[in-house]
Amino acid sequence: MNTAVNRSKTAIARTTAGTGTEIGVLPGIEEPRSVAPRDARELSRQFFQRLAELEEGTHEYQYARNTLIEMNMSLVRFAAGRFRGRGDEMEDLVQTGMIGLIKAIDRFELTREVEFTSFALPYIVGEIKRFFRDTTWAVHVPRRLQELRVELAKAREELGSRLDREPTVAELATLMNIPEREVIEAQIAANGYNSSSLDAALTGDGPEGGEAVLADFIGVEEDGLRLVEDFQSLAPLMAELGERDREILHMRFVEEATQAEIGERLGCSQMHVSRLIKRIIARLREGMLGELGCA
Repeated sequence: MNTAVNRSKTAIARTTAGTGTEIGVLPGIEEPRSVAPRDARELSRQFFQRLAELEEGTHEYQYARNTLIEMNMSLVRFAAGRFRGRGDEMEDLVQTGMIGLIKAIDRFELTREVEFTSFALPYIVGEIKRFFRDTTWAVHVPRRLQELRVELAKAREELGSRLDREPTVAELATLMNIPEREVIEAQIAANGYNSSSLDAALTGDGPEGGEAVLADFIGVEEDGLRLVEDFQSLAPLMAELGERDREILHMRFVEEATQAEIGERLGCSQMHVSRLIKRIIARLREGMLGELGCA
């Protein structure tokens, strides 16, 4: 067995700092992280058995739990190694996998009659996969679509090599045994995996001969947005107008009635309607522009 393990079965004299509390009949392990995986499996059983007998929160309990965590760190590195090459730092994956290991230790029971390694790996891998779901997508999409994107990529690769062309939506749906609308939904969702900065440089010349950036080629300037502030400023001024003035503006600019038609409906001349409209508009302009409206 690993030389880092002291196999003495007598009550261990190691005590918690200044308490004099005996840890219990457990192997004394000076460097738990250096214990070989084969030895860790055997020792873990002893520590789990003792852990079940100890009261949670005691120094003895913490010693047994912490030793289990350190002895089984090799499981985390093994699981994290399966995801190597996906662009994330190995240490970040190990830290994430440690969360799964701790959860497994806290939930494991010897009565399950299953090896701890078999019980812990799904917890560790699950945490790492959750890390990818939560951090690698540029836009958050439902888990169902994230998993469907992976299946879609596999189906596209398989059909592409078989047909020697890009497969159609119908062909992908048939292979994946799902409706075509779900294939389309997955294709759209896949666009959210990566994102590019609007300042990302592109090859070619920009609109003015300089370096082109992505923002030069997407989106348009919406003139209507400039009117939003004007509408917000105009609303209270319109509310201050009399009912007759609002009716005149409605007929002229909403119903697009002519001044002559408005005069007929109000019982006045076209000239009088023209003066009324100019007076109302001047009042509104003055209210929105202040002194500039009088210039």
